Amino acid sequence: MTTRAALFAGLLLATTAATAQEIKPGSAFLSPEMRRQQSDEARNPGFLWVEQGEELFSRRSGETPACIACHAEPGRSLKGAATRYPQVDAGSGKLLNLEGRIEQCRTQRQKQAAFGYESPELLGLTAYVASLSRGQPMSVTTDGAAKPYLEAGRAFYERRQGQLNLSCRQCHDDLVGEKLRGDTISHGVSTGYPAYRLEWNGVGSLHRRLRACSLGVRATQFDYGAPEYLALELYLAARAKGLPLESPGLRR
Repeated sequence: MTTRAALFAGLLLATTAATAQEIKPGSAFLSPEMRRQQSDEARNPGFLWVEQGEELFSRRSGETPACIACHAEPGRSLKGAATRYPQVDAGSGKLLNLEGRIEQCRTQRQKQAAFGYESPELLGLTAYVASLSRGQPMSVTTDGAAKPYLEAGRAFYERRQGQLNLSCRQCHDDLVGEKLRGDTISHGVSTGYPAYRLEWNGVGSLHRRLRACSLGVRATQFDYGAPEYLALELYLAARAKGLPLESPGLRR
């Protein structure tokens, strides 16, 4: 039996919950060299997207005001903002992640067409805004209006899915530290996203990574921004409470 087949066989036989363990950020599972590269703005390629986002943040389009017109001194006014997403929008009652909030500002306040998930513009803006909270502890709200979304995310995380009949929990609780196709299985927290992944040769959103996981277990791939992935994103952020935000992360 191959190493990969043995790993999946072990997953399919797992019947007990993972023992309590300290949740660690994704960088804890990188090699020392990749950790150094992630922390170095001059060597982390994700900062190219941060720079593009910073330029777009200050750019006007005709009569449309730039983001900075409302968010002056973003290094101060938006510090810590990204650590509180996803969050429930007070007006609509919908769960929004950071991308969703940026798109809401884009369409409702700037009266412009949405950028769309994985567009260079939205990736750049999201990476820039997230980078302003780098090192700040994750602090999403999980009670009140957010609680039903949290429970939906928890259910998604624990539910077996796809042809391989696997759940997120079986990898990211039960097999943390094991190897899968050259990667070290982490706790699956989202603190590094948007992240530069070597396999993508570029920056991508957390939902791009979630879709890849769905494909990996041969389960339904939901659309970018789908309620299922938003709820899961909130649950992953809740698991990461107190951990420092690392975006733009560097991943294999």
